[in-house]
Amino acid sequence: MITLSALHIYPIKSCGGISLQQAAIGEFGLNLDRSWMLVDGDGRFLSQREHGRMATISTALEHDTPALLTVRAPGMADLHLPTRIEQGAPRLPVTIWDDGVEALDCGAAAHRWFSDYLQADVRLVRFDPQSRRVCSQRWTGDLTATTQFSDGFPILVVGEASLQDLNLRLQKKGAPALPMDRFRPNLVLSGLEAYEEDYLDTLSFGPVGREVVLKLVKPCARCPVPGIDQQTGLRDADWPDEPLDTMAAYRANDRVGGGLTFGQNAIVVQGWNYLLEVGQDVAGELAF
Repeated sequence: MITLSALHIYPIKSCGGISLQQAAIGEFGLNLDRSWMLVDGDGRFLSQREHGRMATISTALEHDTPALLTVRAPGMADLHLPTRIEQGAPRLPVTIWDDGVEALDCGAAAHRWFSDYLQADVRLVRFDPQSRRVCSQRWTGDLTATTQFSDGFPILVVGEASLQDLNLRLQKKGAPALPMDRFRPNLVLSGLEAYEEDYLDTLSFGPVGREVVLKLVKPCARCPVPGIDQQTGLRDADWPDEPLDTMAAYRANDRVGGGLTFGQNAIVVQGWNYLLEVGQDVAGELAF
């Protein structure tokens, strides 16, 4: 039996995530996932690839003020961002990978806060819901899916057993085991064999007639971000090239040009506005 064992959103791209017990599925994936992004003076997106300290910026949805996203970082006063789209916010063009979209500027206070913490001139932007960023149809085929500021697809799925297998390989060579947060998944599944998610076509959550259906469309090729401690923003000085060194021995995937893959990117094909909930059973259909 496959079970949804964990559920995460990352409101600000490449910053700390939030673990949830339930989350609504919308046009762009999980509600509020990667709705915000940091950009440089040219509107180009920032990530932990170049700014590891972004990992130490945490986010929270407070129970008593759910209309606010609270942002925290060491030595900084809390920053509060409205979760509702603010009318009249200035628009500016931004770039994420090869995609250019219009975004909403989050204002001077956010500009100062993030610039002070990262010691660089950066701006916080919010995805403009009037924009449309279409996922690569090389991978989605006849299906059209959209996303906000994720790297390319709205949902990332990882199986618990896959991480357990990787950690056994790391520990055999003396390297430390890694927590799941290094891989920044949205959905974590138990009940699969190691890497069985690689062979699934669809996942279905919830009762018949109200199910959420995801289609797994592309293996996730990994950059060096899993080597960054998500609590400190630093790499392990003794094992700076892990886990990619270990993955190179067995996770190269010709489908993505030899990239080292871990987890599967997914799109939503059914069930918008329904809820996913930790602990619910999941039906998986194999790809043939």
